Amino acid sequence: MAVVRIPTPLRKFTQGKEELQVQAPTVRELLDQLEKAHPGLRENLCDEEGRFRRFVNVYVNGEDIRYLKQEDTALGATDELSIIPAIAGGRS
Repeated sequence: MAVVRIPTPLRKFTQGKEELQVQAPTVRELLDQLEKAHPGLRENLCDEEGRFRRFVNVYVNGEDIRYLKQEDTALGATDELSIIPAIAGGRS
């Protein structure tokens, strides 16, 4: 099962869990399974077309899925998927 790392702002959807284990052949199917188990998570990650929002960075084993096959990136049993929301702000 792939390990999914959940960022702090989204843990309210996962009952506070920072890591989940999901068995899915692709990132897209992983998202489907996450949404079934944790309703509301997908709308915070994806746009209306089912693509990750531009401020959400997703990595599989440290590689940005934008440079792989995006949501169609294949997942193996020992892969690690990290969801990292972009952070902006502060004072200049």
